[in-house]
Amino acid sequence: MNHIVLFEPEIPQNTGNIMRTCVATNTRLHLIKPLGFSLDEKYLIRSSVNYIDKLDYEVYENFQEFKEKNKGEYYYFTRYGKKPHTSFNYQNRDKKDLYFIFGKESTGLPKELLKEDLDRCMRIPMTKNVRALNLSNCCAIVIYEALRQQDYNDLLRTEPHKGEDYLEK
Repeated sequence: MNHIVLFEPEIPQNTGNIMRTCVATNTRLHLIKPLGFSLDEKYLIRSSVNYIDKLDYEVYENFQEFKEKNKGEYYYFTRYGKKPHTSFNYQNRDKKDLYFIFGKESTGLPKELLKEDLDRCMRIPMTKNVRALNLSNCCAIVIYEALRQQDYNDLLRTEPHKGEDYLEK
């Protein structure tokens, strides 16, 4: 299973967008406190467009609690990473859970966390003109790369509401 982990997220709109992406991709979301916003539905409803009731998520008091409860392969995203996100094999042949860990919008992941597993620190390539991409965009880029490598698991390949022949009609 694929997981997105947000370490101390600060911006509710980003987290709402990530929630929507998680629902669309059958990805479990993990939120590590402190959060920069309330999880009250009224604060997130615009960004997640009423999908929050379909979201599989858990909130943790700190990173240690998260690690104690979740075993699998951890991948850390940081602008200081030296490997592109596409350089890893996410095909999940042995069915391990894959955790894609992202830091808070203002400062990213703490250096102490990254030092634990430098071989799994990565970045999304970009020009020198931009310090970092938006957090919700990064999560979408990474989860869809993992899903591409996994042949999109059981995700729908056609639009379910108007039918797969909609364009032909």
